[in-house]
Amino acid sequence: MRLRVEFTTEPFDLEEAPAHAVAAREVIQKAQLDAVDVGPFGNTAEGEADQVLTAVAALLRDSLEAGATRVSLQVNVIREETS
Repeated sequence: MRLRVEFTTEPFDLEEAPAHAVAAREVIQKAQLDAVDVGPFGNTAEGEADQVLTAVAALLRDSLEAGATRVSLQVNVIREETS
């Protein structure tokens, strides 16, 4: 099964990426996931279920430890197309 995760961390800072946002992005970038897209207002990544779920656990832990007061995330199953 493949999953897509979309997430943001708060509080926002438009001047500079806060430590919690940097921590979350580093987790995702190191997780060997596919289609990683990081941005100032949202981040997405795709991968095999085990990899995504492991990355989400680390993302929550690391971003909260780095000062996040809220982490919003959504995980979707990516349906495989059948021929």
